[in-house]
Amino acid sequence: MKSIREIYRIGYGPSSSHTMGPRRAAEEFKQKYPDAASYIVELFGSLAATGKGHLTDKAIIDAFAPIAAKVQWKDKESLPLHPNGMIFKALGRDGAVAGDWTVYSTGGGAIRGKDDWNTPEPAVYPLTTMDDILQWTSDTGGNLWEFVEHHEGKEIWPFLEAVWDAMKDAIHCGLNNEGLLPGTLRLQRKAAGYKTKSVNSSRIMREIGSVSAYALAVAEENAGGGKIVTAPTCGSCGVLPSILYFLRESYDFPEQRILRALATAGLIGNLVKQNASISGAEVGCQGEIGTACAMAAAAAAQLLGGTVSQIEYAAEMGIEHHLGLTCDPVEGYVQIPCIERNPAAAVRALHSASFAIFSGGGHRISFDEVVQTMKETGRDMQKAYKETSKKGLAKNWRNSETREKNKKRKE
Repeated sequence: MKSIREIYRIGYGPSSSHTMGPRRAAEEFKQKYPDAASYIVELFGSLAATGKGHLTDKAIIDAFAPIAAKVQWKDKESLPLHPNGMIFKALGRDGAVAGDWTVYSTGGGAIRGKDDWNTPEPAVYPLTTMDDILQWTSDTGGNLWEFVEHHEGKEIWPFLEAVWDAMKDAIHCGLNNEGLLPGTLRLQRKAAGYKTKSVNSSRIMREIGSVSAYALAVAEENAGGGKIVTAPTCGSCGVLPSILYFLRESYDFPEQRILRALATAGLIGNLVKQNASISGAEVGCQGEIGTACAMAAAAAAQLLGGTVSQIEYAAEMGIEHHLGLTCDPVEGYVQIPCIERNPAAAVRALHSASFAIFSGGGHRISFDEVVQTMKETGRDMQKAYKETSKKGLAKNWRNSETREKNKKRKE
């Protein structure tokens, strides 16, 4: 299992798989063929189906600039190893192909070439299941964050400090920005308004409103192409920061405890990525927002004094109650339903942590079992519900005439 550095990537939205990954692939290909006269990039499957709404072409063209790049959309074709497939071609001055590369954007900003697909990646963690890690905590008396430190080394803490700083910056920017998000949906930012209303609300509504405002702030920053941290993806980037920010604000936790919670959350995301997937194009939104909820629930349970078993329980619930969640972005944008799913999952993460702490930590379904279930559910899910914008909300999105009638009715 790789480093949790692979879970937390600081970069620009709106999509880790459709923006960060392709941009990174383009940058690497440009380094291989820096003297090319031009480039052609063929996008397949989910990348082609929703790439325009995710600004995939812009990310690729910007990465190759000032050398010209042409993006070709092949939404009716797929490459065999993953739904987010790409073929890069470097052209010489005579127009002949000087080199090519087949590569996949596998989620969370990670990329993997076709030729390297079956090559074992360097492992940081020798244990790859929650059951084995729980046994380690039992044998050593250590906590989950100590397991992370044991294998990552103390140098993980400056990295997590930078991650936390970027998360806080995204919240602050999102709360200060107002107006329309880019794209044809004409969706208004809501974070600032939610925060203002929460201040004047009763206690429980103030708490829900604050968490929602923070999650919206980050999700809206992502949708606007702002700087965020994948946790584990761009589309689900608002869940974990909102919980950490809210709990630090409520309990005045020292920074070190926040960083330890980040370490535990990263371990949870890592386990899902290792044993299932965090890619919406591969398993639907259950892999993105469900994993984010599990990460946030585990972090919250740890901060609130939960035992290791209670932390594991909270994480399990975070995924269990998102099983089957489809990825059906309207018009291909990471806006509807993606943005609202962030505050909804953040509130659920708090509930999961509270429920687990109120319990003794014992439960029937283990974290490993629910991750396996999520993987199987994603495999059984129709392709049209996995980031293609062909079914679900994307298909049943009301047309402009209906929206206009509803608007006039409300007025």
